[in-house]
Amino acid sequence: MKNRVAASIIAAFILCIISCTGLVKSGPDESSLAVKERKEVSPTKKKKSKTSASKNHTAKTNHRNDEKNDRDDETNNSDNATAGRANEINSYAQQNGYSTKYCFLVDMSLPSGRKRFFVYDLEKNSIVFSGLVAHGSCNETFLPRARFSNASNCGCSSLGKYKVGAFYKGKYGKSFRLYGLDNSNSNAFNRAVVIHGYDCVPDEEIYPMVLCNSQGCAMVSYNFFDRLSRIIGQSEKPILLWVYR
Repeated sequence: MKNRVAASIIAAFILCIISCTGLVKSGPDESSLAVKERKEVSPTKKKKSKTSASKNHTAKTNHRNDEKNDRDDETNNSDNATAGRANEINSYAQQNGYSTKYCFLVDMSLPSGRKRFFVYDLEKNSIVFSGLVAHGSCNETFLPRARFSNASNCGCSSLGKYKVGAFYKGKYGKSFRLYGLDNSNSNAFNRAVVIHGYDCVPDEEIYPMVLCNSQGCAMVSYNFFDRLSRIIGQSEKPILLWVYR
């Protein structure tokens, strides 16, 4: 009898130990929870990083779009102004015996790093091509924005209409003489203000950088000069150049 009681007690004790062991194993492990928490937090951090990068990309894109829109607005305004000047010079050309096929228009209100020398087809009422053109330094070391004068030896650009004259080879090589037709540029021929090419003038726009200066001449790239030469050479009547702002 005593042996049976002892055996029962031992059996109950063993069952209790087994049951407790199972409970311990089935309970949550702190290290596993910590890992799980870290895993759950990590994606949130990555999401913040992606969101920040997305905002920066959006801001840069908007900035580029704003610059493009400003550029488009400026181009449209310049084109409209050019068309208006072309209509005026066409009337002047008809009345004074100049070419009514082409004219040259220089918009000095534009930055020098932008194309502001326009070859205009008066018959089709459109710009054929355009290029960079330097303005005069006014005898200063460098002049980023154009100033204007008609004084002798001033080194400045002069506003007004010009008759494009004969081709010759001068100090800067191939050149076309210019004759001022207004009071604002009447000294152009005596000042040796001409159209000529020079190697500091590139073919493509450099804005927001600025272009080199001339001594008052309409100084362009060599390639652009060659294109102008073909237009001038094919014209039966003298071509008008108008420098304005």
